[in-house]
Amino acid sequence: MSVEAMVQAMIDDLTAILGDAAKHDKGNSAAGTRVRKAMQDSKAAAQDVRVQVQNDKNN
Repeated sequence: MSVEAMVQAMIDDLTAILGDAAKHDKGNSAAGTRVRKAMQDSKAAAQDVRVQVQNDKNN
C-alpha cells in the first residue's frame, strides 16, 4: 500500500469517528470508548506510515 493511501485511510477513519466525538462531548461515555479505540488504531496506523517512509528512505 502506498503512503498516500495509508494516510488517506487514516483521514477517512478519523472523519468517521467525528460523530462519536460529538456524542462524547454531549456525555455519551460509550461513544468516548469508541473514540479512544479509534485513537489507538490511528496511533498504530501512524506508526505503520512512519515505518513505511523509513523503509522507502533506506531503499
